[in-house]
Amino acid sequence: MIPSVNNSGSRTIGLLNYLYATGQYEDHTDPHLVASFDGMSPDPGRDPNATLQDLAQILDQPVMALAEHARPAKHVWHTSVRADPGDRTLSDEEWADIARRIVAATGIDPGEGQSGCRWAAVRHADDHIHIVATLVTEDGHRPDDFRSGARAQAEARLIEKELGLRQVAPGDGTAAQRPTSAERHKAERQGRERTAREELRETVRRAVTGARSDEEFFDRLAAAGLLIRKRAAPSGDLLGYKVALPDDLNKDGEPVFYPGARLAPDLSLPRIRERWSGDAQDNPAARQEEAPRTGPGSPAAARRGTASAAWQAVLVVEYGADAVAAAHIAAAGEVLDALAKTSAAHTRRELRDAATAFERASRSHVRAVRGHDRALRQAARDLVHSGPALGRGEDGATTAMAIDMLFFLITAAAHWHARKGHAQQAEAATRAAEHLRTAYQAASAQPLGVLYQRGRRLSRPMLQRQTVVLRETLPELAEQILAEPGWYALAATIAEAEAAGHDPATLLSDVAERRELGTADSVSDVLVWRMRRTADLPADASHLPETSTAGSRTAPRRSTSRPSAPGRRHSGEEASRTAR
Repeated sequence: MIPSVNNSGSRTIGLLNYLYATGQYEDHTDPHLVASFDGMSPDPGRDPNATLQDLAQILDQPVMALAEHARPAKHVWHTSVRADPGDRTLSDEEWADIARRIVAATGIDPGEGQSGCRWAAVRHADDHIHIVATLVTEDGHRPDDFRSGARAQAEARLIEKELGLRQVAPGDGTAAQRPTSAERHKAERQGRERTAREELRETVRRAVTGARSDEEFFDRLAAAGLLIRKRAAPSGDLLGYKVALPDDLNKDGEPVFYPGARLAPDLSLPRIRERWSGDAQDNPAARQEEAPRTGPGSPAAARRGTASAAWQAVLVVEYGADAVAAAHIAAAGEVLDALAKTSAAHTRRELRDAATAFERASRSHVRAVRGHDRALRQAARDLVHSGPALGRGEDGATTAMAIDMLFFLITAAAHWHARKGHAQQAEAATRAAEHLRTAYQAASAQPLGVLYQRGRRLSRPMLQRQTVVLRETLPELAEQILAEPGWYALAATIAEAEAAGHDPATLLSDVAERRELGTADSVSDVLVWRMRRTADLPADASHLPETSTAGSRTAPRRSTSRPSAPGRRHSGEEASRTAR
């Protein structure tokens, strides 16, 4: 249940006109009062003799009783209280009780003999109510509504528990501002899927990704088609900026501009500059602009670099200092934005949803110390500069590799936030990880399918030898891996690594021990990508010659390992029997 408080109204009748309007808004059906300050206020929705002006006059009475100079310029307090889409439909009586509790908790009408404001609660949809109040108490004073938004949220958490509704994670004041009701309805009228505020937030966030200077950042905003206004000091130094969509206009036909800080707390210009000031530390060439390249600068190479950076970042998030871990978590958001922007269509939607969900997890009250996150920011930059990736071949396979590594990084971020008590951030990171899981399945199906077929074609002696290596190196994981369909892909990878001169036991032990595997759907899949990245094997094996069993050698094997927690089992007993 989400209360959204807005204190800035100046016309009670204007707000009531909106709340009781029908036909103009799809979700406005049967508007009517469910509660009011005295329980007897006129209801223009159900009483044919009552008018909106009647209700407005009653609510405004304490305001109008004051001398004109003493009346507050903006006296209308308004909050919507919305149930979760998965909640049951509440009755009018339940919504009335919720309204009374919210106005009491926020100080609008505290009760218990204290003078309160006049208010009314209007229901015009199944899933929410609006509460309108005038900010002058019956005895002519201003109500004690300090931090009414936070107080409403706290009361909502209690209501959720008592009514058996979905319990929303408590916030910490670092979330981006939600779109207002007016912004949402404007988007609906214009046929937009999202509000202008949300579109701008995503566009600005992507423009920041991997950027290294004010100039580059503003060039990206302009290239994205945004209107930009810059705020400068008398000295000429740039202090801030605002952005607008060209087709988002106010009633006067002028573009509606949003300051960066109003889009998200970390999108103000000073906070953005912290990112590239960290890049410049210990790296004098960091501000130089690279041109798009081929070969090492290809989308596939950028994705391999992303996998490596994510691999290293997991350790930092798990064991590093809080401020450094926070910087890596914030930079992980940039990587997700860059990957979503440059990946093929069949993974783009889930990656975009992952980046959008993780945006909430990228901020907390732990202030990030930038500079330590250079590898992740460079990975994001390389993704942007390498351009769009194909959904097949090495591009597609390295996309799966990168998503696989990022899944563990985002999961580590969820655990970090949970340990710190950051409930909303932990929930957001968990949602992002689920989107990554879905994106991985789409990206990995073809390249893992190729490796699976190659593994099935390996000779029985080679498969048996690899089974021995697996059981000696990872004794606690071996039977689970042999029972997974992915065992054949892993067997093919071990064979390639051996043919390339690597000790398969050493390689297998290294990639299994250095990171947890407990959150993996398929341990064998994870080991495939870790081994291929570490051994510098092509991610896409479709054009490789079949591994020669005659030319392979039996590499030295180690039996020592420090196994990680097993992942979730998959069916695959046939693979286990064949391997044996």
